[in-house]
Amino acid sequence: MISLTSEATVQLKKRLAEENEPNLGLRVFVAGGGCSGFQYQMVLENETRDGDFIGESGGVKVYVDEYSQRYLQGAEIDYVNNLMGGGFTVNNPNAVSSCSCGQSFDTADTAGAEQARSCGR
Repeated sequence: MISLTSEATVQLKKRLAEENEPNLGLRVFVAGGGCSGFQYQMVLENETRDGDFIGESGGVKVYVDEYSQRYLQGAEIDYVNNLMGGGFTVNNPNAVSSCSCGQSFDTADTAGAEQARSCGR
């Protein structure tokens, strides 16, 4: 479903250790918004929901809600440092276009369609 690069895993494990909650994982989902239609969202969470994909990458639990699964299938989360600072990025094979900031995207099957709905956050 979703994989994490080694650098993303290192950064997430640091953040998870700071929280000191044993069941904490990374929830990744898409929500409507941005100039391309969808936005990536990530939060640390310790509860799963009905229909969630529950996976693990590099020892980090990853949760994806049922709605977002089709848009994130095969995606890879990376962590990059640049002159503007560091942050997580999503390399998504389902995205056919994205805005210049890289925070929003569109897919072939949703181009011009209604906005995505949030996973409930």
